[in-house]
Amino acid sequence: MTNNTKPLNVLFLCTHNSARSILAEALLNSLGDGRFKAYSAGSSPRENQQPHPLGLLVLQTAGISTEGLCSKSWDEFAGADAPQMDLIITVCDNAAEEMCPIWPGHPATAHWGYPDPSHGNAPEGQKLEAFRKTMHAIKHRLELLVSLPPEKLAQTVLQTSARQLAKT
Repeated sequence: MTNNTKPLNVLFLCTHNSARSILAEALLNSLGDGRFKAYSAGSSPRENQQPHPLGLLVLQTAGISTEGLCSKSWDEFAGADAPQMDLIITVCDNAAEEMCPIWPGHPATAHWGYPDPSHGNAPEGQKLEAFRKTMHAIKHRLELLVSLPPEKLAQTVLQTSARQLAKT
């Protein structure tokens, strides 16, 4: 990719769009160096859903911007006026098993499953550590994604490249 090439649009999906998909959006926008534009959404965010405060805290502690992060429905990305996605990655098993909308442009898809760091009734310190570990696991895969050579990011091979990263 050259500097004249438009960035690859990547949509991260999870059920509620409050933890893993938010972490992935923020991380890729930070790591992507203008080559990627990340978004996130949920298949069924709760009414008035917000990003999980512990997710925002681990991002801020790592020096990652949380500006503009908000929970939203995947319906926002299925319309004709939405940005066209090049790659859609589900980051939770529930979203991976759901019937997704028909995405304009038929983007590449992959599933990178991560346990839900907000699940359960663990003390806040344990949950914070779960968010930190999840953030680092996502960051590891995203660092591999952004380091792929341009030919691995071409539309014709992007799905294979992204799915192979799920095995790392």
